[in-house]
Amino acid sequence: MLDYSAQPLAGATLDDLDPNQRVRLRRIIQNRSGGEKTLLSLPDEELDIALRLVTNVAGNYVPTVTGMLLIGKEERIAELLPTAKAAFQVLEGTAVRVNEDSNKPLLELFENYETYVKAWNPERETEYGLFRIPIPEFDWAAFREGLVNAFCHRDYTMLGSVRVLIDDEGMTISNPGGFIDGVNLKNLLTVEPHGRNPALADAMKRIGLAEKTGRGIDRIYEGSIIFGRPWPDYSESTSRSVKLFIQRAKADLPFAKFVADEQNRQGKPLSIYVLMILSVLNNERRCTVERIVELTNLGENKIRSAIEFMIESGLVEASGKGKNRTCILGKKIYRENKKAIQYVRQTDIDSIRYPELVMKLANTQNGIITKQDVIELLKVSPSQAYTVIKKLQGEGRLKLLCGGKYSKYKVVNS
Repeated sequence: MLDYSAQPLAGATLDDLDPNQRVRLRRIIQNRSGGEKTLLSLPDEELDIALRLVTNVAGNYVPTVTGMLLIGKEERIAELLPTAKAAFQVLEGTAVRVNEDSNKPLLELFENYETYVKAWNPERETEYGLFRIPIPEFDWAAFREGLVNAFCHRDYTMLGSVRVLIDDEGMTISNPGGFIDGVNLKNLLTVEPHGRNPALADAMKRIGLAEKTGRGIDRIYEGSIIFGRPWPDYSESTSRSVKLFIQRAKADLPFAKFVADEQNRQGKPLSIYVLMILSVLNNERRCTVERIVELTNLGENKIRSAIEFMIESGLVEASGKGKNRTCILGKKIYRENKKAIQYVRQTDIDSIRYPELVMKLANTQNGIITKQDVIELLKVSPSQAYTVIKKLQGEGRLKLLCGGKYSKYKVVNS
């Protein structure tokens, strides 16, 4: 696919690049942790070439679309790239608090929007050990990655604006141009990173504004999950636009503290797979592997691998095998969140009810039951089913009717 952002911009000259914006670019590289500091030693001409802000046409360097988008003069962007518009809006009820349209270069827009969001992103402090940490209404990393994605992946050949809207329901970031070929709602987190404007995306990464791995979507989901909030929503995206919605929601503080503690204990961030599984089990309480795959749209093999790691780490407990395998959050999560009663409800109460459920099924089958019946009824492993049957035999409630591979048991009438 042709990279529009790498093409020379018709009618643009080097005079259309703003020296003040280049100063801004250098400052961003210096201050952002992901910025390539080696770029700072380059003179302006070489810096422009390195970031593909310019390209050679017939022996002369001229600005590329990327160059004009990042450091072009505002009035020339409006004239030569009229599609490169952006809008920032804040609504309280039906009252418009902020409504700004702009043709400013992206580096300036990015910094401006960060400043604007600070005024509309209240933080709540919570105790974490000896410290008090702020929990924002909208996660900062998720906002930045959402904004970067909107600017980098929009279709600059289409009219329309990148739009940031903050209202009573949450934050919406939208851009013209639907998902590129091969990307859809079900594979957002698994598809190989590739964008509509590779030159622009690469420059943003090297400057330090975008995720180096191209997995900014992971950061967007992580920003909601680590606070126990609803996941980001792309469901209103169409073939003409991509729309990200981040819902306003109260943070689940016990869950957020647990995630923070576990990341500190492991000395690294939890993977997006682990975070999504924790989130599903926190909401659903009990899930089969099949159900987790359905809810997350992640590959079954990766889900199973992540669950095994989580079992070893004590994050998850599982029972049953194959399709009957079910998972719940581990004992330590319930304990640390002071939810021991809920843990018992999810585990011990089930095991207490098992014998009565088995007897009820046997009585509805003319007093006969098999081990396979018990496996299917309780969704447990063969060994667990055998343990339940042996318990009932020991209590004199069941007796072996016929042995062998397909053993049958009969209810003992009192």
